[in-house]
Amino acid sequence: MPTTTQDNKKTARRKSGRALGPALVVEDDGLVAMDIADALGEAGAAPVTTCASVAEAMAQLEQYVPSILVLDVHLADRGDGWALAELAIQLGEHSPLIIFTTATPQAIPDTAAGLGRVLPKPFSTAALVSLIQQERPRGILGRIRSALAGQ
Repeated sequence: MPTTTQDNKKTARRKSGRALGPALVVEDDGLVAMDIADALGEAGAAPVTTCASVAEAMAQLEQYVPSILVLDVHLADRGDGWALAELAIQLGEHSPLIIFTTATPQAIPDTAAGLGRVLPKPFSTAALVSLIQQERPRGILGRIRSALAGQ
């Protein structure tokens, strides 16, 4: 019996130990967006929504604020994608984990870069998932394990 994307996501969540919550990927390169969405889904994010423009992302943020926001800051329709991060922080009860992606990290103002982490392009989806897993707050068991390990 073939496995579905949902089956793969359930398996990934079991392997990682916990779900990452909903994710929003804002990326105007369709193949890159699909790659990121697949990697996040396999890591335990659900649902994973992709948007190709600031306008689409704003409409999505009106519906809900995700736990994870992966944001290309230089989109085809605007070059200041970090404004979406500021909006997400203002709209949500809890601030999402924000990962800015860009080929020119030096072009992001320091005040905007301080809202999240900057991942220079090109990057591997494994590096993205690793960064998210490092940044997400761990549950009580993870904190106990880290304390016992001296981390």
